[in-house]
Amino acid sequence: MTYLVTGAAGFIGYHLSDRLLSRGETVVGIDNVNDYYSTKLKRDRIADLQRRHNGFTFLEVDFADQDALTEALKGHKPTHVAHLGAQAGVRYSIENPHAYVQSNLVGHINLLEYCRHSDSVENLVYASSSSVYGSNTNLPFSVDDRVDRPISLYAATKKADELMSETYSHLYRLPQTGLRFFTVYGPWGRPDMAMWLFTKAILEGRPINVFGEGNMQRDFTYIDDIVSGVVACLDNTPPDDGQPKAGGSVNPHRLYNIGNHRSEELGHMISLIEKAVGKEAEKIMMPMQPGDVRATYADIDAISGDLGYEPTTTIDEGVPRFVDWYMRYHGLR
Repeated sequence: MTYLVTGAAGFIGYHLSDRLLSRGETVVGIDNVNDYYSTKLKRDRIADLQRRHNGFTFLEVDFADQDALTEALKGHKPTHVAHLGAQAGVRYSIENPHAYVQSNLVGHINLLEYCRHSDSVENLVYASSSSVYGSNTNLPFSVDDRVDRPISLYAATKKADELMSETYSHLYRLPQTGLRFFTVYGPWGRPDMAMWLFTKAILEGRPINVFGEGNMQRDFTYIDDIVSGVVACLDNTPPDDGQPKAGGSVNPHRLYNIGNHRSEELGHMISLIEKAVGKEAEKIMMPMQPGDVRATYADIDAISGDLGYEPTTTIDEGVPRFVDWYMRYHGLR
């Protein structure tokens, strides 16, 4: 089978491609390698995949450009699509809203159109986000909770993606699964995420900005666990049986949380970095940032019950792995 992975140069896209290639699948990866964060890191991920695997084709294309996307995919016949590419970042969506409309809305509809007109695509899995829960205070977050009060444009675009996918599932019977990811971390992670920023600052002897006065909690989910959930969804197409599915749809469209099913104090995560680095952080307590929430916590009963998904990596195990990778990647050990 051939798998199309959008955002293949990104954090999750790289790891998903690696997992699929490792089990012998053919993967076509697309990415426009934009400069939201280090293009060197993105190209290093692609180079690593090309070095270690046969069966990987990389296409540098912007999926928000429908003509370019269609042209690039000519001759390829993906049976499964993992649409992970997007403009990421809650805070950046306040500074540059148009980038989110183009990538997350136009890009998503382009992938839906590609899949519905394809004679080969059997299953589409796409990235949503825990951000859709907005300021929801009912913990843990359930896929049955209301998600119509986003507090960032990023969250609004992800909720819009879910609605567009529901429409295409209804109109064209396109099987889809939307995944609400919770604070993903691990080797090859993103430089704009707190774990990377804290590790970098501590190693360089600079203070770290701790938002929310330090009183924040996140459902930190290790990348290997995230990828296991994505693969399970790719391997299990939602049935078109008229029965209600996770998230409430009676169409072949499911919504799942993918998290660690634990809400961890930000301070505990910082202490694990300090221990792994061998240096104490100088902390500057900062107020909440616009668009941020105090706590996230995933109810994963739906995906566990349907697909047997069970995360296995605690942050006590995962954070040292990230720090070790970070130091080796930067030649510090």
